[in-house]
Amino acid sequence: MIPRLHVVTDDEILARPDFEARAREVCESLEIRESADGGVVGGSVAFHIRGPRTTGRRLTRLARTLCEPAAVSGITLLVNDRLDIALAVGAAGVHLGTRSMPPWEARRLLGAGRLLGVSVHSVREAAEAAASGADYLFVGMLFETPSHAGVAPRGSELLGSVASRVALPLVGIGGVTPERAAEILACGAHGVAAVRGVWDAPSPPDAVQAYLDAVEAGESGGTDDPGEPDDPGETSEP
Repeated sequence: MIPRLHVVTDDEILARPDFEARAREVCESLEIRESADGGVVGGSVAFHIRGPRTTGRRLTRLARTLCEPAAVSGITLLVNDRLDIALAVGAAGVHLGTRSMPPWEARRLLGAGRLLGVSVHSVREAAEAAASGADYLFVGMLFETPSHAGVAPRGSELLGSVASRVALPLVGIGGVTPERAAEILACGAHGVAAVRGVWDAPSPPDAVQAYLDAVEAGESGGTDDPGEPDDPGETSEP
């Protein structure tokens, strides 16, 4: 199952002295329990350990530290870019960006039992990733985000274009807030990804729940208010 909410880090977030404590708080708030539709609440969330400039030693330690609490909570743990670390710690899979190894090579090394995600920014890239064995795609960046100042967002229309050409679960990323979840899902997305909307929130567990509630409401076509928006500073390139 591809999670509906993907919570992604960056180098600055990983370097925070309270990162591990906050990540554990999120895990503990999602202890395995049934959702309203009979599914597993934690199973709707993926953690992405992403730090392009963070040392492999630190990434490995953080991934190992989070493996157990993530498993207890039903969270899918993914490592971005570093296939070697994903395999070493027994993560659920790897997510590749434009600077990573080719998806087809990663699939060969991963085998069929682990997830392979790929970040794409056009219909062409999406089609190539799908043909290379990806299980799901990040599509972005959709909206303006401070982390990519000066980069023109593509808007949710990009999701619709990709969805019309690629039969894979799509995850919208880039400036995603809970309020935008319904629009993103309506364009054909399976889920959403958040970076600072979670990690910069006063309470990351509450922020995760706000995103989950918004995705559930968007999927059902509900109009419930998902709550106040979190900081829209998402990154478009895990």
